[in-house]
Amino acid sequence: MSWLSRTELLIGPEGLDTLHRAHVLVVGLGGVGSFAAEFIARSGVGEMTIVDGDVVDPSNRNRQLPALSSTHGQSKAELMAARLLDINPELKLHVRQDFLTPEAARAILDEPFDYVMDCIDSVTPKLTLLETAFKRGFRIVSSMGAGGKLDPTKIEVSELFETRECFLAYYVRKRLRRLDVGRGIKAVFSTETVRAESLMHTDGSNFKRSAYGTMSYLPATFGATCASVVIRDLLGEPIPDFEASEARARRKKQLERKKVMRAIDIKRRKQAGE
Repeated sequence: MSWLSRTELLIGPEGLDTLHRAHVLVVGLGGVGSFAAEFIARSGVGEMTIVDGDVVDPSNRNRQLPALSSTHGQSKAELMAARLLDINPELKLHVRQDFLTPEAARAILDEPFDYVMDCIDSVTPKLTLLETAFKRGFRIVSSMGAGGKLDPTKIEVSELFETRECFLAYYVRKRLRRLDVGRGIKAVFSTETVRAESLMHTDGSNFKRSAYGTMSYLPATFGATCASVVIRDLLGEPIPDFEASEARARRKKQLERKKVMRAIDIKRRKQAGE
């Protein structure tokens, strides 16, 4: 495929073949997911499933790829499907115009995906997808909150339970622990302090009770970072930020263990009258 000649220069024919044989699921086609899906398609991934039950709203035009003045009211999934197939007509594409209920998540994840990309910005559907995907053993990258922030240089990749400075990540971590979800989910998040004054409350539709203001490039950068995690992982390339977060967690656990053992030793000595 000559349109991938520049990609082949970078990753070689073996890398292209690896991506061509991969099947990637992208759930959520908003400001993060629409760009992530396009970057996955442009990488040469051979099979994709895209999921979104929403339609384009005028307020989406500041950040979402399918949102134009001419597409108001149209299905995001259908618009993205047409765009992805225009990029790669040979792409094996599956389109689901669904909001992610627990039943829909279970049905979608019956497929043997090589990677699951979570680009949902509502807590309940996000938890449903992450819990189900984790317990079925899928490789996962999850986008945390891109709203209320302006600086793309603050974006990082880490183990989900090592995220910080993100309200969405806080709630997700807290709830996933209760759902018995363990470590291993890669998360894209920003360490920039959220601009609280940009918060607005919504009518609660689509599981969203509030939202933060957004800037055009920030969700797109989140999407690019999520896509990079998927592509690098599929190719067997290291993801240094994630590996560093895992190393920090191991060191923290070792220090906590030493602290506990020291306390036990002190208590034993006191009891022995030493």
